[in-house]
Parts: sequence; C-alpha cells; structure tokens
Amino acid sequence: MTTSAGNLRIPISVGDVAKRVFLGKPLITEDISAEKLSNGVALGALSPDAVSSVAYGPEQILIELLPHAGLAAFLLLLPITGVILLILVLVTASYRQVVMAYTRAGGSYVVARDNFGPRVAQVAAAALLIDYVVTVAVQSAAGTVAVVSAIPVLGPYGLEITVGVVLIICYANLRGLREAGLPFAVATYSFIIMVGLTILVGIAREIFGGLPVYDPAQMAGTVPVHQANGLVMGATILVLLRAFANGGSSLTGVEAISNTVDHFRKPQGRNARLVLTAMATILGLLLAGVAYLAHVTHATPYVDEYPSVLSQIARAVFGNGVIGNILYFLVQASSAAILFTGANTSFNGFPALASFVAEDRFLPRQLTKRGHRLVFSNGIITLTALSVVLLIAVRGSVNALIPVFAIGVFTGFSMAGYGMTKHHLTHREPGWRRRLAINLSAAILSTIVVGIFAVAKFTEGAWLVVVIFPLLVFALMRLNREYRAEAAILEMFRTDRPELVKYARHRVFVLVDSVDLAVIEALRYGRGLRADALIAVHFMVDAAHAALLRKRWDHFELETPLRIVDCPDRRISRAAQLLVAKARDEQPNTNVTVLLPRRTFGRLLGRLLHDRTADKIAQAVSLVPDAAATIVPYDVESRIKEAYPDTFEQRIAQEFEKFEMWVSRDEDQKVDAYEHPDRPATVIMLAGLISGQRATVEGRVNEVQDVTDRGRTLRKVLVGDSSGEMTLTFRAGRGGADIQPGQLLRITGKARQSGNHSISMVDPMYHIIEDPAKDEESGESEPSSKT
Repeated sequence: MTTSAGNLRIPISVGDVAKRVFLGKPLITEDISAEKLSNGVALGALSPDAVSSVAYGPEQILIELLPHAGLAAFLLLLPITGVILLILVLVTASYRQVVMAYTRAGGSYVVARDNFGPRVAQVAAAALLIDYVVTVAVQSAAGTVAVVSAIPVLGPYGLEITVGVVLIICYANLRGLREAGLPFAVATYSFIIMVGLTILVGIAREIFGGLPVYDPAQMAGTVPVHQANGLVMGATILVLLRAFANGGSSLTGVEAISNTVDHFRKPQGRNARLVLTAMATILGLLLAGVAYLAHVTHATPYVDEYPSVLSQIARAVFGNGVIGNILYFLVQASSAAILFTGANTSFNGFPALASFVAEDRFLPRQLTKRGHRLVFSNGIITLTALSVVLLIAVRGSVNALIPVFAIGVFTGFSMAGYGMTKHHLTHREPGWRRRLAINLSAAILSTIVVGIFAVAKFTEGAWLVVVIFPLLVFALMRLNREYRAEAAILEMFRTDRPELVKYARHRVFVLVDSVDLAVIEALRYGRGLRADALIAVHFMVDAAHAALLRKRWDHFELETPLRIVDCPDRRISRAAQLLVAKARDEQPNTNVTVLLPRRTFGRLLGRLLHDRTADKIAQAVSLVPDAAATIVPYDVESRIKEAYPDTFEQRIAQEFEKFEMWVSRDEDQKVDAYEHPDRPATVIMLAGLISGQRATVEGRVNEVQDVTDRGRTLRKVLVGDSSGEMTLTFRAGRGGADIQPGQLLRITGKARQSGNHSISMVDPMYHIIEDPAKDEESGESEPSSKT
C-alpha cells in the first residue's frame, strides 16, 4: 500500500488508513490555532465543570446526613453549604491572583513548578491528573443520572450509557474537537438559565405558600432516613465532616480557568480574572439556591441515584402540567448537556497537563506528541482508558466516585496557594502582604479539607486516592530519574569525549546466512564504506548449511572473503559480540562496523514467517565500545508484487490501495500548498526572478542548515512558493539567526542563478510574516524583520 510523493512510492500502514477513515484527513502543523475567546464565550466554554457541580453537590450532602440526622439533615444542609461558599470565596480570591501572575496554561502545576521546582510540582501534577480522570467519570455518570431521571426506563442501562458517552467524547476529541467555543457556551448558559429560573420560581412559590414538600417516609427507594426528632439523632462530628467532604465536590472546576488563561484575549490575566469572578458568583448563587430549595422541598436522594434531587426540585417547582413538563425536561436536558460538557473539559486539560509534565521528563515522551489531528492523542486515549476502568469498577455510581473526587482538586488548590505565597515572598510587589495572606489562608484551608477527606471518607473509598497518590508521585519521580540517567549517559561526550575520535583502522563485518540479493546489497554498501578490511561472516549452527553456503559463495565468485565461525551453543548474538570484541582488541585504535542484511516482508505474514534476529544482534554489538551495528534493509515485498502481480492477495492489496488513495486524496496537495504558498499580488514568483536584478518575493522556510565553508559558518535557508524554491545564504553576523522552518518570509535581494539553474540570494533583507512557533505559544503572530 503506497501513496505517491513526486516520483516516489512511500509505504502507508494499515493504521494510517484506519486513522484517515475514522478520524479524517491528517492536519498539518500550520492548522494549530489558539482560539482566543471573548469573556462571554469564555465564561460559558470554560466553566461547565464548576457550574455543573450544582447538579450533584447538595444531593451528596443529604446522602451523608439523612441516615444519621433524619429530617434535620435539611436544616444542616444550609450551614454546611454556607461553609462551602466561604471556601469558594477564599479559593476564588486565591486563583484571581494566579491568573494575573501566570498567563500560561498549566494552573497549579505551573505555579508549583516555577516556585518550588519541577520535583515538588509533581505533587500538583499527580493531584491534577487524578482529578481529571475522576472528573470524566463523575461528570459523565452525573449526566447519565440527569437523563435517566427524566427517562426512568433507561435506568438499568446507566453504565452502558455512561461508558458510551465517554467513548463518544474521546472519539470527538481524537478528531480534533476544541473545548473553547460557542457550542460549549450554549450548554452552560442553558443550564444557568434553567436552574436560575427554577430557583426564582421555587422561591416565589415558597413565599406565596404554593411549593410542594416531599415526605421521605412515603417515598420508596430513597436512602435510609433516620427516624428521630430534633438535632439529637447521631449527627456526630464525623458525620458532619463526611457531609462537608461530600459537599466539597461542588467546588471542583474552580481551577479550570487558571488552566486555560492562554485562551483569553489580551489582556489575558485581567480578562481571566473577570471571568473567574463571574463564574464563582454564578456557582455560589446557583449552589445556594438549589440547597435552599432542597431544604424547603425535602427532595430526597434515591439509592439507585435517580431521580436526582435536582430533578425532584424541578418537578416540585414546575408541576406536571404541559408547561411544567416542558420546563422540567428542559432542566434535565440542560443538566445532561452541561455535565457531559464538563466531562469534555478534562479531555483538554489532561492531555495538555500530561504534555507539560512529559516535557519536564516526568512522564513518557509519547505524551508530548501531537497525533493525526494535531491533538495529544496518547493523552486522550490514556484518559479514556483510565476513566472507563474507573466507571466499570464502581458500576457508574456517582455516590461511589465522590469520596475520591475532591481530594485531587483541593490538593491542587493547596499547591497553587503555597506556590503563590512563595511568589509573593520572592517578588514582594505592591500589596504583596494582603495577597500573601489570601493565598496562604486558601492553601491552609484547602490542606485541612484534604485532611478531612482523607480521614472522614477513608473507609468509603478515599483510601484509594490516599494509596494511589503517593505511588503516582513516586512513579513520576522514578520516570524522571530514568530520563535523567539516560540523558547523562547520552551526553557524556560533553565532558568525557570533547572531540570525535579518529580511528586508525576500520573493519567491517557483513553477517550472512545465505547468498541472495539482500546479502549482495549489504556487501555493496560495505564496499562503499572504504574500510581497511571487509569480511563476510557466517555463524555456523548447521554444518551442512554452512558447507552449502561456502559452495554457493565460491560458485558466484564473490570477492569478499567469507569467514565461517563455529557457534556450538547457537547463541548468535553472543557470538557476534565476541567476534567484534576480539577484532577490536587485536589491533588498538580500531573501529568495527557490523552490517546486518534485513529482508523486509509483508507486514502481517512477514511477522509470522520471519524473526527479528538482526535487531537482537545489533543490540548485542552496540554494547561493545568502539563498535556499531548497521541494519541494511532490502524490501522483498515490493519485488514480490512486481514479479507476481496477479495473485489473489495482490488483487486484494490493489483494491485496498485504491481505497487508501481515496481516503488520503488531496493530502499531498495540502502539504505542498503549505510548503509552497501562492504569492500575493504585490510580489513576484520565485520562478520569475532574474539573475542580477533586485526583487521582492515571499516563501515558506522548508529547511535551515548551518554549514562550514573555509572556516566560516554560513546559514543556508531553503524557501519555496507555488512556483519553485530558492536558497538564501547568510554569512556570519549578516542575519538569518532568527529564521526557523515553518516561517513565512518576505525577502528582498539580488537574485543569482547557478549553473544547475538553481536560484539563490546572499545576505538578503527579510521580514518574518508568519511564525507558527510563536503563534502556537501566544496565539498571535509578531512579525520581525532584518535589514
């Protein structure tokens, strides 16, 4: 399976075809865009995680209180909610300073890293990574509860619905779905409007005495309600702390804006602070309103988790009439929409954070790579897998997830507060003492909340986070140590070998097991190395085969001498290692190269019918100092297709190749249009340059290379437009240092034409019109020029 690139035929894997079919055409790097949001859209797009917690926060408090406090739980609900709102005010005040001081993505991780270093920052990283995973599970499960509350017949399929929603969100993000945008804002504002309307109508009906009150004693399937009067009914301190811990889940998502400050328009810090304040205000009002209506209606949670408390409140407020039913279903629809949207928030946050942590070498480097659609595909898939496993483990229960939910969130709050405290002590900007007091208070209070969660909810599932959290931090540290050890070894040349060693002798061994075209190609390559000695070596495992090989070698009169080495234990890798070590030791200052012919076969049958001996030998040889192994590939599969073009398998492959070419159509043209953009009307094409005349052109930088010529360092830059390519040469001190691949340049200079018809300019003036690297970081292009 191939696709054409000029006159070449480049193999395309089955995986690439599958990606094109299921994910769409691959995007090129230029397609990355930092979408800058207005404050109104940002409020709706970045706050669903926080605002949607209104749908389950008050209910979680009642779940803990009702079995112990009875109907008095509805009285205790209000003061506990008041304490949570106080924490919301303090945490919001703390994050208002975070978004002003750190206008990059990353939130508490960046704050902790900048103030305490990357190692301490892994505490914040572990907290946020856990939080993102649990957020997907909680938000999607709560969204399903909103759906089945309105359509109870779907209740038995809640887990399947939840997992399906997570997989759909994963698929959408793999295709390049952006979190920041109007559709997400619509979901948030719809929820705010409908819940706000519910609160206003409910308060009005309560004032005028028309709001129904539920009787938990007459409701089958609710959580157990302690039958006692007054407040003396076993509402111990531990019960209150557990209820508070459950209600603390209402504050999850407050940090979301600090993780996406770079999405805002300039001035980013000020706009992010305004949106953060508005989000916290809306969250506080909705939370207080829903808690109050739960207090007056006695809406009671169910063991099966549906209908939800919010669903019961909406039904009590709007009634069962035609208009009431419409408004009720709108409340449930908007609840499901914002909860599922809140789950999607993590699909932007987790991969981005994992990429930051991986760049600091605390997570695998694969998490830094953008995939087929320019998203961090590995991070998205990892998040999906972990979330689905978690959902299956708790069977999609929101109640089971809450105990492990907020520990990570409040740990992140703590790290942000302590980091900002260190920031104020270091910079001591005007008003720093007041800001320090706010951040330190928020950090200490958040730490206390983490302690409450760990103790009060330990037996209800918090033990899982208490165990996983330090293990995850340890794993991050261990990965970093491995990366640092690898870097230390690979970069030892900086201190131990400041100059490349020039060997006096060079010996090349070609390992052979037959006489065929692959071996001939390796021998041809070996002769091109111009070594002092070129020797073919066969490790004898079968004496009869070795004798036949010798006979065929002599028959074809191959000039390279053949050495047959006995290998009685059949450990060819060890024999190759000993051969190389002996050759190196026989003559000092000798470099040894081992050439390994590799025959490449079909991707499927080839792996079944042939082993990977060359890789094992290469690994063994690489352990020997002053030795190197080179695998020389020979493509057998393509030659089989040419020699036997009409087999059944070939016909299938040809049809599949046609299908692949159909799904990948126009991709090369898109890349070519990027590398060779059309010229503006104000400049001429590169093909129209005349040697010796001064002109202005525009082109994309495709290659940059520093070369040494007669002791001078020159920078060679290859630029192209839709008509061709041109080489720019910059001498030392004459510019070109800021030119990088991917930039779009406007160039003015005198053209020169060499004998091979190539066009060049020496030390031209240039202007950087477009810089993808800067655009990705700041979202705006900042042109620079050199004259």
